[in-house]
Amino acid sequence: MTRRVLTGVFMLVVMTVLTGIIYPLTITGVTRVLFPHQASGSLIYRQGQAVGSALIGQRFTSPRYFHGRPSAAGKDGYDATSSGGSNLGPTNKELVAAIAQRLARVQAENGLPDGTPVPADLVTASASGLDPDISPAAAYLQVPRVARARNLPEETVRALVDRNITGRQFGILGEPRVNVLKLNLELDQLSPSAR
Repeated sequence: MTRRVLTGVFMLVVMTVLTGIIYPLTITGVTRVLFPHQASGSLIYRQGQAVGSALIGQRFTSPRYFHGRPSAAGKDGYDATSSGGSNLGPTNKELVAAIAQRLARVQAENGLPDGTPVPADLVTASASGLDPDISPAAAYLQVPRVARARNLPEETVRALVDRNITGRQFGILGEPRVNVLKLNLELDQLSPSAR
């Protein structure tokens, strides 16, 4: 009996050291060497300062910027410590009201008449609540507003969106998308603005 207990304790210590210390440190070291940008959180720097991550959505409210997906993460949204969706079903009255409110806001912000189709990703939150990307259709819908607010030709802003479309992974996985933070940072290079 004592021998079995000692063997069990020994295995617990060995496995804890192997799987809790050695393995994570080895994997961290390997990823830092092979994939340094990704291992550091895919941070985006501007003038030596981290301005965000390419993997986490941020709130942009100014008409001078492209807006991302709505966020259900945290009380006020875009809280990376509270990542998660609303978990409301499609027939939930609270979700239906939130979507109607978001739709009205998108239509008002962009000067769209009632009945204008709006891409779903501008009125529904993602499962994480922190999706950094929007569909090309959602970006193109916002081009006139951003161009007006920045006194830029629509063609210039549309070309900027075109350059920022990321295609399907391996040509077949996922959907084309636009990273909102990267797009807005490139927009600031064209026409600087305070957020």
